[in-house]
Amino acid sequence: MPYSDSELELLLKEVESDRSERKESFKGDAPTTARQAVCAFANDLPDHRQEGVLFIGVDDSGTPTGLPITDSLLQSLADIKTDGRILPPPSITVEKRLLFGVEVAVLHVKPSTSPPVRFDGRCWTRIGPRRALATLVEERVLHERRRFGSQPFDLWERERANLTELDENYFRAVYLPASVPADILAQNGRSYVEQLASAKFVVPTEPFRPTNCGMLVAGQTPRDHFAGSYVQFLRIDGVSASDPITDAAEISGKLGEIIDRTEDKFRSHNRLAVDFLSGPLEKRTYDYPEAAFQQLFRNAVMHRTYEVTNAPVRVYWYNDRIEIMNPGGPFGAAAGPGSSFSGLSDYRNPNIAEALKNLGYVQRFGLGIVLAQDALSKNGNPPIHFDATSAYFSCTMSRVKAS
Repeated sequence: MPYSDSELELLLKEVESDRSERKESFKGDAPTTARQAVCAFANDLPDHRQEGVLFIGVDDSGTPTGLPITDSLLQSLADIKTDGRILPPPSITVEKRLLFGVEVAVLHVKPSTSPPVRFDGRCWTRIGPRRALATLVEERVLHERRRFGSQPFDLWERERANLTELDENYFRAVYLPASVPADILAQNGRSYVEQLASAKFVVPTEPFRPTNCGMLVAGQTPRDHFAGSYVQFLRIDGVSASDPITDAAEISGKLGEIIDRTEDKFRSHNRLAVDFLSGPLEKRTYDYPEAAFQQLFRNAVMHRTYEVTNAPVRVYWYNDRIEIMNPGGPFGAAAGPGSSFSGLSDYRNPNIAEALKNLGYVQRFGLGIVLAQDALSKNGNPPIHFDATSAYFSCTMSRVKAS
């Protein structure tokens, strides 16, 4: 339940604690230290199992300063969730509240179900008023809590798998350098298994079996465990499924490999038209903007369901359109009334989302469809068409219309 005004005012009257932090403004180093605080609240090392609260517009004594609480400020605070610097994405709400008769910005942070949470690759915790980087012992506490807490599917233990089914070379050479800051990696004395547990690729207790996330991101052969973990790519010479197929492929492997190989397919089929006649300069236009395909396809891989289905992600390319379909309908807040697939986001697989962000396949969370629509508009393509049920989600990009 949200805190009442009286509960928030009581937090302000008390000294700063591991449940609250105050900022007079959101300038200078405040955007950085605020993110550290959000990370610490999400980790909830003291195990309060209550929301942490970040106040903006309050001085160290707990007195509101009268800082103007503008829409721009509230948007900047909301961006903490989606800018991809805190992983897995924190569950936060931002609002303007009237406390002691003065407007204050209040950011509520729920404890994560998938700790440890990191800001720019570093794990922050808070005990009392002290905010600091987590020690190895503290991270182990968070790992243990994850093991026995309520977990999303991508953190479930893959009971029939073992450590040898993870690709150690890939993990060490590709994933670790991409996800852990160089200075932290240089002083890291952890064993291979401890590093896997920190990445959430194995459960943190013996017998250290891989998680679903670990198998999908760094498994030797993920499809051995997830029959639907592949992409069915068809290039169809026509406008219906009964027309001739000119290219067909089943693309499987690690999630990064699936993305790379499918996007290579896209580039090989995407045609460039050159217009010499409509103006003084030649105009080059692709049938589809690559940025739009990347956003929509990567969303499909990231948000699909891998549970109780053998269905792949489908990319069907017709002469007049590309259809991308993934098993599993919109999830959580994205399935709610008025979501319209354009602003609200939620994460069926938050740890897969974290891994893809670390690997560079995601820049910001929650904006994929908005960015795809913008790229299509600039290229001259019609808007995306969506179709969604509880069982699947599909989006269709239509080809640039001939001049």
